[in-house]
Amino acid sequence: MGRPKKENGMSATDYKREFNEKAYDRINGYVKQGKKSRYKAAADAMGCSLNRFMEQAMDKLAAEVLGEEMTEE
Repeated sequence: MGRPKKENGMSATDYKREFNEKAYDRINGYVKQGKKSRYKAAADAMGCSLNRFMEQAMDKLAAEVLGEEMTEE
């Protein structure tokens, strides 16, 4: 039977996938076992997602390395 299609012939999942491909870059990374739970705990303590926590950490380090001033997004 499959998933229902919208009028334009695109399922909700297909729509989200297409939107994400246009709006975001994907970064895949690996960390040593045990570090993910540490990072997740820190993200929870900050009240944000693990993804947002990693993005903020990378932004901060990139600005430091590149000699830039941090900006809020």
